[in-house]
Amino acid sequence: MTDLRMIRQVSLFILIFSFSSVAGQVTYSIPEEMAKGSFVGNIAQDLGLDLKRLRSGKARIYTEDSAEYIELNKDKGSLLVKERIDRETLCGQTTPCALHLQITLEEPIEFYTVTVEINDINDNAPSFKKDEMKFRISESAVIGAKFMLERAMDLDVGVNGLQSYSLKPTDNFNLKLQNQQDGSKKVEMVLQKHLDREAQEHLSLTLTAIDGGDPQLSGTIRVEISVLDANDNAPVFTQEIYKVIVTETAPQGTVLCTVSAADADEGSNGKVSYSIKNTLDDVPIMFEIGEENGVVTLNGNLDYEKSKDYEIHVQASDEGGLTDSCKIMVEVTDTNDNHPSINIMSKTNSVSENSSPGTVVTIFNVQDPDSGENGKVSCFIADNMPFLMKTTSKKFFSLVTDSDLDRERASEYNITVTCSDEGVPSLSSSVTLTLQISDVNDNPPVFERSSYEAYIVENNTPGLSIFTVKATDSDWNQNARVSYILEDSSVNGVPVSSYVSVSADSGVIHAVRSFDYEQIKDFQFRVKAQDGGSPPLSSNVTVKIMIQDQNDNAPQVLYPVQTGGSLVAEMVPRSADVGYLVTKVVAVDVDSGQNAWLSYKLQKATDRALFEVGLQNGEVRTIRQVTDKDAVKQRLTVIVEDNGQPSRSATVIVNVAVADSFPEVLSEFTDFTHDKEYNENLTFYLVLALAVVSFLFITCVVVIISVKIYRWRQSRILYHSNLPVIPYYPPRYSDTLGTGTLPHVYNYEVCRTTDSRKSDCKFGRAGSQNVLIMDPSSTGTMQRIQSEKSILDEPDSPLEVRNFNNYNDVFLFKPS
Repeated sequence: MTDLRMIRQVSLFILIFSFSSVAGQVTYSIPEEMAKGSFVGNIAQDLGLDLKRLRSGKARIYTEDSAEYIELNKDKGSLLVKERIDRETLCGQTTPCALHLQITLEEPIEFYTVTVEINDINDNAPSFKKDEMKFRISESAVIGAKFMLERAMDLDVGVNGLQSYSLKPTDNFNLKLQNQQDGSKKVEMVLQKHLDREAQEHLSLTLTAIDGGDPQLSGTIRVEISVLDANDNAPVFTQEIYKVIVTETAPQGTVLCTVSAADADEGSNGKVSYSIKNTLDDVPIMFEIGEENGVVTLNGNLDYEKSKDYEIHVQASDEGGLTDSCKIMVEVTDTNDNHPSINIMSKTNSVSENSSPGTVVTIFNVQDPDSGENGKVSCFIADNMPFLMKTTSKKFFSLVTDSDLDRERASEYNITVTCSDEGVPSLSSSVTLTLQISDVNDNPPVFERSSYEAYIVENNTPGLSIFTVKATDSDWNQNARVSYILEDSSVNGVPVSSYVSVSADSGVIHAVRSFDYEQIKDFQFRVKAQDGGSPPLSSNVTVKIMIQDQNDNAPQVLYPVQTGGSLVAEMVPRSADVGYLVTKVVAVDVDSGQNAWLSYKLQKATDRALFEVGLQNGEVRTIRQVTDKDAVKQRLTVIVEDNGQPSRSATVIVNVAVADSFPEVLSEFTDFTHDKEYNENLTFYLVLALAVVSFLFITCVVVIISVKIYRWRQSRILYHSNLPVIPYYPPRYSDTLGTGTLPHVYNYEVCRTTDSRKSDCKFGRAGSQNVLIMDPSSTGTMQRIQSEKSILDEPDSPLEVRNFNNYNDVFLFKPS
């Protein structure tokens, strides 16, 4: 036997074909009983695979029944025998006998079909279940009487299986072999010579079973025959073959059929008993027969998948030892009693969301041992998933992607694969696969708003947090990590980075400097949000910063102009009525909004009952009739306040001269100007005086040359009065902020008498007001310049009257 096992031939048949995920099929042929570690074949070479691919793809072997007879050496790419293979244990009498393996690879998923045919060797001798058989045969048995002998069993197949029988000695009996439909042989012993109990009461024969192996193996059984007295008639069955059809789900005790045999003898020789004579299979276990009535019943559980039919050999014998035999053919019909079995061969736990349609996710094998329609299996998944079931080969299915995946819509799929057969009723099995969708950087960050506007109060502290921009990325992990970047730009020629900064992690925008609303009211820039993917994706948004005004500027008085070297006075005639417009205080505030709303109030006054100030327009008006008792010199302090919180203010001094003549005004304001202190800044006044004197000198030269001869007399008269008057015409004031104009237009008459040393100024109706400017450093000389009509140069005239229309009079007093 050992030498026989050493004789092994290995034949290799390779069939390469391609379909779906199956890359090829390889067939090997090896003898059974090979030692562990024996070489089967070089699978890497035969399939054209690189050894690195076997290792990186985590190659492994899958078998349907989980029996591990063959193993894969990844380092050499060869198939080796892992466990001793006994063909008879593996396949029984089935030929050919083969192991069906699948080799699976991952990343990408591939699988290959490998068939290993197991060739039989003659390692089993024919054998009988019993050591002997006993017969009781009447001496009157007729020539040709047949007696069925036990068949031998040989686990080998083909030429190594059971081939022939021999019976020795052959003096009284011959051996008759009859081929059966299942390929076996019916063995019968046929009487060829009458028995004589008196001559030989007991016969001992040997039945030998021989196989066809090389060398031949055999098995024997003893046949012991007791010769009885005469029994002339043997039992005879009513039919030689009985056929029964039964379903595999038939319960124990089910009656299959009833056999019947008749014996013409009487008495004990005519009493027939029945028995089952099968010895090579499990028929005696599965079935039983009534010894007296011949009723055949089911004693075990049928399984169509294990055995589709049975052949029951029944023998009828009488008390005299005569027998007859018949055969019961039992056909087992299949019922749908097996659920499909789902075996996962290879699967991927995660797949990238950018995987192309058709990517293999899982390969599995489905087994249903039922036959026909009951064994046809189809697999399916839910319709609302981006996956598809494909049949790669018989009993093999693959789960592939059917459309584009999007991790942001679904990061995980629980895929229930259901496989059902076509039986009635249909049976099904299911398995749930969990598949993770791995992320790729396919989504840019998205800001919560299309644009942002933020407000900050001016005079802020540098580093102050203004507000936060927020962007989200629907990707995952590093691909969703958002960083914020301030894009390069400029504001009024200055880089925007000198105005604001952006926190890269949080998106918080900080002020880099303190803002001044009066310099810049708003500006805008762009912030970019960039994720951490590779390559990174980004988006940007426009941010507009609005500077809010603070009440940080006090009102500025534009009129009346406050000068350090001269005194401005507004003239009010004593004939002024109630509501007479004395002057208008004009002020502006560079702030905006309510911070620039100005209100005017009279803070101090020489006579508060005489003047009032308009709250909104700053107009100074009389609130009663001017009387002779009112002082000529009136000093008003007007405060200008804005509407901010807290409010800011400025004050202005308005000097009002209540008089009808210039001499009266001069006498009052000359004393007033001398009361001031002039020693505050001596150097400043010296320089200022030098400049004024130089200007007056040049002006006088020009005036002297340009004045006509007929004005000289008038100038001379004014000189003799020691009160020269120089008319001064300031420009009309126009408020650029829209507060109006302040025209100074007067109509008045000047009258003088002959040889008079003084001139009286008689005021008529006032178009607006007269402005007196008194310089404390002046010498008291007053010059007067007339800009329109000339005064009549008639020295002998007793009275000269002159009207001056539509011009402003500004009188500059320079006391000596």
